[in-house]
Amino acid sequence: MPAGTLYRGREGMWSWVAHRVTGVLIFFFLFVHVLDTSLVRVSPQAYDNVVATYKNPIVNLMEYGLVAAILFHALNGLRVIAVDFWAKGPRYQRQMLWSVVGIWIVLMAGAFYPVLQHTLRTLFGS
Repeated sequence: MPAGTLYRGREGMWSWVAHRVTGVLIFFFLFVHVLDTSLVRVSPQAYDNVVATYKNPIVNLMEYGLVAAILFHALNGLRVIAVDFWAKGPRYQRQMLWSVVGIWIVLMAGAFYPVLQHTLRTLFGS
């Protein structure tokens, strides 16, 4: 690509990308969730078998990732609403993004043990 033609956005571009990526990840989770929950109507035993496969550390880490995606998507969505509907929103969008990231980090740190306690106990004992 010729120099100067690639958009090198700053925080606004990366928050836009992260908002879209987290939205798509949440959508795919909901799709899989509806599919595996619908197994109850087909065969309760098949549903129990599928749910039993979810009880492993890798899926538990994916659950933590899901919490991270939902939380960021929700907080950033509130920021987008503020930017769109508050007259001074565009002026403070960068500060609001860093506030969202800070709140997200604090909440994710608080969710670490409650979400991952099964995996931590499995790997390191109780």
